[in-house]
Amino acid sequence: MTERDINIEGEETLDEAPVDETAKEAATEENTSEETAAETEEEKDPLEKAQEQIEELKTQLLYKVAEFENYRKRTLKERAELILNGGEKVITAILPIIDDMERAIENGAKTDDPEVLREGMTLIHQKFMKTLESQGVSKIDTKDADFDTDVHEAVAMVPGMGEDKKGKVIDCLQEGYKLNDKVIRHAKVAVGQ
Repeated sequence: MTERDINIEGEETLDEAPVDETAKEAATEENTSEETAAETEEEKDPLEKAQEQIEELKTQLLYKVAEFENYRKRTLKERAELILNGGEKVITAILPIIDDMERAIENGAKTDDPEVLREGMTLIHQKFMKTLESQGVSKIDTKDADFDTDVHEAVAMVPGMGEDKKGKVIDCLQEGYKLNDKVIRHAKVAVGQ
């Protein structure tokens, strides 16, 4: 027979040469173990990948939680510092006025002229108002103003003032103030009825 024989159905086949049986068994075992390993990898691979992703996500989550906790502590600390020291700028601006008042008190003891004391108090008051304005504090206008519940508080209604004074501020009993357009104290006013 030649290397190629024709089988019964007419197909050509190769004549099998004598093969070492142990090599054949080793190759078969190797192929089987590779197939088994490939099947195991395919079976374990998605599970292992998922577990690795879970571990990675857990680690990321722990870092994010720690980072957020540090951020929260830092902002709480900053907020506490702002509450404790937030008025520092205003107090620093007011200290020179206190110095002026102390000087006025000392000089007031040296003079008997009430006009000098009045003039000193007026100058201190003006300086104080300028300092407040520089800090964003402004007086609420009440002179001939329409009554506005957002900035005024009616403490008295004055009847018989005429139609032109109806709903208008007649008198201001206590000044009101705003801090950067926010009312911090309403003006107490008498309103025409």
